[in-house]
Amino acid sequence: MTQDRPPASAVDARGRDIGREAGSPGSSPGAPHAPGQVAGAWGAGGPDQLAGGWRPGDPVADRRFAAIGDLTLESGDQLPAVQVAYETWGRLNAARDNAILICHALTGDAHVVGPTGPGQPTPGWWDGLIGPGRYVDPADWFVVAANVLGGCQGTTGPSSPASDGKAWGSRFPAITIRDQVAAEAAVSDALGIDRWAAVIGGSMGGMRAIEWPLLYPDRVGTAVVLASTGYASAEQIAWCAPQLAAIEEDPAWHGGDYYDTGTAPLAGLGIARRIAHVTYRSEYELATRFGREPQGDGRFAVESYLDHHATKLAARFDPGSYVVLTRAMNSHDIGRHRGGLATALQGLKSRLIVAAVDSDRLYPSRLSSELIDARPDAGPLHLIKSPYGHDGFLIELDQVGALIADTLRT
Repeated sequence: MTQDRPPASAVDARGRDIGREAGSPGSSPGAPHAPGQVAGAWGAGGPDQLAGGWRPGDPVADRRFAAIGDLTLESGDQLPAVQVAYETWGRLNAARDNAILICHALTGDAHVVGPTGPGQPTPGWWDGLIGPGRYVDPADWFVVAANVLGGCQGTTGPSSPASDGKAWGSRFPAITIRDQVAAEAAVSDALGIDRWAAVIGGSMGGMRAIEWPLLYPDRVGTAVVLASTGYASAEQIAWCAPQLAAIEEDPAWHGGDYYDTGTAPLAGLGIARRIAHVTYRSEYELATRFGREPQGDGRFAVESYLDHHATKLAARFDPGSYVVLTRAMNSHDIGRHRGGLATALQGLKSRLIVAAVDSDRLYPSRLSSELIDARPDAGPLHLIKSPYGHDGFLIELDQVGALIADTLRT
């Protein structure tokens, strides 16, 4: 395809669109942290540590920022002056028909691929998917990934400053998956993208991938839904309940207004992560990887493994965002106000590609099959073979990448 510059915006030397509201590398919207308040510069634990996540004043890394203005939510509430952080790879061609949107999961961000660095404490969460000669080649495709509404990596969320300069905290409104898609649509408008060749997402990202063509039927060519569902099931909501309780019952939660207290509900966030991480992996993997192996401290190896993941998350993620995004996932139901799942999908104009992980106990394949059953022309269900459980959609890159590449070719 002939490559061209995106309309009404600039492109940096790496071929990444910086958008109309973009910040320049090395700078950041807003005021810097006070000394000792740089997000992500601490470990998990200690009364004076703040929650993880990106804050104004931190290095921007590869983030670009789109100011999308006021956003009317599904509830009717209006969220003012919304900012969305995003990253891009490749260039939008002259026909504007080579754009792909990648939607991240619960604790992901816009950094799909790439190294760590100042302002970016984690490597790409799908490293190997995008790149020269990879499954999604920037020579052919203009790839966009945005940090989700309610997140903590540059997009407006509970930790973001409201108009009074204080963090939104408990004042941040309840949002839904559809609200998140509406924010992504506004970013699309800012980038001059009228139609996505494909919207791709797994887990919570898959929720957005299936909502996109239902909310904007003329703006999506293909929706690729990985390890996800048309609605949050009773069991998924049940697994979320103790996670939410762990955070909200942490004494440092302060009703969600802990941002200026010098503390954060990191103990609660760590417990939530431990619970969630068990559901992300399979019983077989945990059994064969850890068994009942004890450690020198008398604890089991699997307990240390869960502690490790709790500590990692607390160092990079905001508990307030975890709560807001978890409740957004609980709201997910493509059949809501559309006559049910089957009726909603009957009107789908976009091509639908659905894949499930065969060992996924959190989003079992039967939920993916329901999407195919409602739209038989979307079949067959693609089954990712993995011993790792739900996280297989990220781990089994060769299988998932090949599916995405094949989808983009046809």
